[in-house]
Amino acid sequence: MADFYDLVVKDADDKDVAIADYRGKVLLIVNTATHCGYTPQYTGLQKLYETYRDKGFEILDFPCNQFLGQAPGDMKEIVDFVTGTYGVTFKIFKKIAVRGKDTEPVFKFLRSKKKGSIKWNFTKFLVSRDGEVLERYEPNATPEQLEPAVRAALGDA
Repeated sequence: MADFYDLVVKDADDKDVAIADYRGKVLLIVNTATHCGYTPQYTGLQKLYETYRDKGFEILDFPCNQFLGQAPGDMKEIVDFVTGTYGVTFKIFKKIAVRGKDTEPVFKFLRSKKKGSIKWNFTKFLVSRDGEVLERYEPNATPEQLEPAVRAALGDA
């Protein structure tokens, strides 16, 4: 398994982004969908991002269409929807797979540290400033419920 900071992903514009660019940041990595019952969590995610981004917090949004096709459309449509509907300003990456043979390496890494299959959209992983996977949250965990853990990871508990 590759080191977390050796991984490279594609952003919504299909440009390479090195995970190493996020070294020293606390990360919340989320597989998302635009047509899911959990999609309104974008509101809380954006609020969390606005509250803590200046303290070294980033949200990495990976749309995923593997669960009942709930992330349809191309990347422009997805980005336009989440920025227009929820005012999202955190980084949105290219649509990926989170399970199966085409699983995005970032999610392979996350799952190697916090075991179990990803069963649905809006599974969240909290990663420390040094790349340690601190916690995994199931889709029904709201951004508001994650806030104490984010504060603690930032050293701002």
